[in-house]
Amino acid sequence: MGEIRTIGIVGAGQMGNGIAHVCALAGYEVLLNDVSPDQLTAALSLIDTNLGRQVSRNRISEADKAAALKRISTTLKLSDLGQSDLVIEAATERETVKQAIFEDLLPHLKPETILTSNTSSISITRLASRTDRPEKFMGFHFMNPVPVMQLVELIRGIATDEETFASCKSVVDRLGKTAATAEDFPAFIVNRILMPMINEAVYTLYEGVGSVRSIDESMKLGANHPMGPLELADFIGLDTCLAIMNVLHDGLADTKYRPCPLLTKYVEAGWLGRKTERGFYDYRGEVPVPTR
Repeated sequence: MGEIRTIGIVGAGQMGNGIAHVCALAGYEVLLNDVSPDQLTAALSLIDTNLGRQVSRNRISEADKAAALKRISTTLKLSDLGQSDLVIEAATERETVKQAIFEDLLPHLKPETILTSNTSSISITRLASRTDRPEKFMGFHFMNPVPVMQLVELIRGIATDEETFASCKSVVDRLGKTAATAEDFPAFIVNRILMPMINEAVYTLYEGVGSVRSIDESMKLGANHPMGPLELADFIGLDTCLAIMNVLHDGLADTKYRPCPLLTKYVEAGWLGRKTERGFYDYRGEVPVPTR
């Protein structure tokens, strides 16, 4: 397998634009795809802003920023990603959506192209089995926000070969990040530990043990967490938290992973956190205000 030079990214949302940012900065040619032209425009603008922030903090030079932006191209056609050496799917955390993307991509791929998914919880083995190259398929899970967070989870499916793993590990190394190898079980490492903690914080609120503010302050000041669990849930997106808890509950069949009814209620209300301006906090004013 040759060296990876070109990276195709599916999805220009919160994760996709961050992945494009770090890959371009590391010297890869990046082709960013989305179904929405507005999303692609917004992604390029955000990447420009975030690179500018790194320049202002003397982490990179103006020349580095200009070179990185020059390496990013965009396309509305998924088929254009077919000639990439590596494809990273960073679309919505819904298995049917991801399967449809890989199905549409397959006819356009080079035989040697590696396929990966940025999924935070869905079975890599199952996604890989729906493609023509399960041995060249991996989980490539970045943490949010991508330019800041140092960890990448690399998840082998049951069929993933050693060459594919080595190629993906070399990309992580070149990005200046640290790879954690995870087995392909529901939610992998980070979310297997993090999401039940968030879910328990929601239960603590649901059962009236503490208020939103007291729960978050307790974990920040009592456990030295940089962000309280409910504040963190809003940052991640309550729909994403619920989806991962459902994957854990369904995949491991253990009642300890049962999503809190209050978390379900917030998602039903469309109060998904920061992205909808309401979750466990209301973000519509100058200062976030607890909603319970």
